[in-house]
Amino acid sequence: MSFRVRLLLAFVGVLLIPLGVLAFGVRREMDRRLTAEYDRRVHALADVVQEDLRSRSGEVAARLAALRDELAADNRFRLAAVQADPAARGWLLDYAGGAMRVAGLALLQVQDSSGRILSSGHFRNEFDRLDPELPALLAQPRDTLAVVRARTAEGDFLALARVDSFRVGGRHFTIVGGAALDPQRIGQVDSAGGLAVSLALPGTAALPDQSGVVAVLGLPFLDLTREGDVKLDTASVIVTQSLSQLEALRRNVNAWFLAALGLTTAAALLAAAWMARRVSQPLAELARKTGKIDLDQLDEDFATDRDDEIGALSRLLGDMTARLRQSAGRLREAERRATLGDVARQVNHDIKNGLAPIRHVLRHLTQVAADEPASLPQVFQERRGTLESSVTYLDTLAGNYARLTPVMQAGPCSLNDVVREVARLSEGRASLLLALASDLPLVRGDELAIRRVLENVVGNAADSLDGKTGAAVTITTERSGDPATPSVRVIVADQGRGMTQAELDHAFDDFYTTKERGTGLGLTIVRRLIQDLGGRLRIETEPTIGTRVIIELPAIQAAPGNTSGDRA
Repeated sequence: MSFRVRLLLAFVGVLLIPLGVLAFGVRREMDRRLTAEYDRRVHALADVVQEDLRSRSGEVAARLAALRDELAADNRFRLAAVQADPAARGWLLDYAGGAMRVAGLALLQVQDSSGRILSSGHFRNEFDRLDPELPALLAQPRDTLAVVRARTAEGDFLALARVDSFRVGGRHFTIVGGAALDPQRIGQVDSAGGLAVSLALPGTAALPDQSGVVAVLGLPFLDLTREGDVKLDTASVIVTQSLSQLEALRRNVNAWFLAALGLTTAAALLAAAWMARRVSQPLAELARKTGKIDLDQLDEDFATDRDDEIGALSRLLGDMTARLRQSAGRLREAERRATLGDVARQVNHDIKNGLAPIRHVLRHLTQVAADEPASLPQVFQERRGTLESSVTYLDTLAGNYARLTPVMQAGPCSLNDVVREVARLSEGRASLLLALASDLPLVRGDELAIRRVLENVVGNAADSLDGKTGAAVTITTERSGDPATPSVRVIVADQGRGMTQAELDHAFDDFYTTKERGTGLGLTIVRRLIQDLGGRLRIETEPTIGTRVIIELPAIQAAPGNTSGDRA
């Protein structure tokens, strides 16, 4: 398959497949969520209407109960209704009107046991009229509202009514009350969403088309405005929906997705064809020629007469090949010389570290020979171990450099013992303080490599003191890590001049040094050796305050019982 075809397929695949998956997934998810949300809203509306009617029923019942308790305890009602006191009669006739307004009701009647209206709030002139059917009919649908059509002096109105009763002076009384009902505001409906709630009264409205009806709720209905016997009938609360908006939304979403997919397909095909034609052939030729280039074969010809970017790239590759031919020999010679120079500098640095203890011992012996010749043999015996250790160290270095690529002899190693040895070899260079943990576990590593690390770090710390009065170098060992991956930490802290941020940024660069006769390899060697040991290195420093070098090495087991912490 050619590059052009692959590029064409890649463009089409990269653009169309994700877009198609995205379009299909978004379309499907939107349709599912919209439909589910629409269904939930519609079917929950019937519950909302029922809950609203129950809430109104409870409100009317509570208001009637309050009026019932008030009348039962009112002596004026007892005088007017039970004892037929003429003085209280006027108060009773006006009672329902005032109480209805205070209670927020639209219908209120008080009747005695015979059905005679004692007081009427919505139509005052109904007093003394017999209407025993109303309480009886309202009491039939127990614990629920009834829709009542009643009359006032101004006209008819609808109310949601309930009935309650009480006894005063051994006589039975009923109280009928109701809240005004607006057929257009039965439930909280979003008419813009295609939902509607309507009230169908008997003989005045027919049920709509059943395909759009979600639920039909029946309510008891009484028409008090009809002449003759009043009968209990049923009014219907009808919840309907229209799916036109949902279908319109689906059609719009589908249209936009199809349009986006079509435009993207056309753009992808055009771009892929143009790009493939412009790029595939010249790039294939350049790739063929470039693939033949290596340091042993630099005779490929990139000559071209093109004046576009491909031509510029061809000429650039040709110039590069020519420079490579000229530089290949010089590069090999420079690499050889640089390698020899690096090795020489590292050898020089390591030998100087090994000679430093010998130099201090010889200086000490010379001073003893001049001041106390008689004690020279004893002092020599005391310092003999330092000389032998330094000679062994130099001999091991010589063996390692003889092999050019020294191999670490990994094994259990006591970090405290190495710290003590380095401190003993560094006597005379600076004031050293040791704080060694007594329960330090062993580490796995090359004792010579760990000694080289500590000698470099302690030597740098001693040099940084620069004769500062009262300053010292503190070497601390402690446990670190967690039980799953235990490690040992050694901290070399000095009170020297510290480093600036710029000096710290270059501290690990090869041949970077701030010492007059330094090689700039100390910290480079330290970092490489610590990496070989599987450890970590961190430096904390502040100018004029001092430097802390923190080294962490992996532990292998608990420290032997004879390893104890020192305080010096």
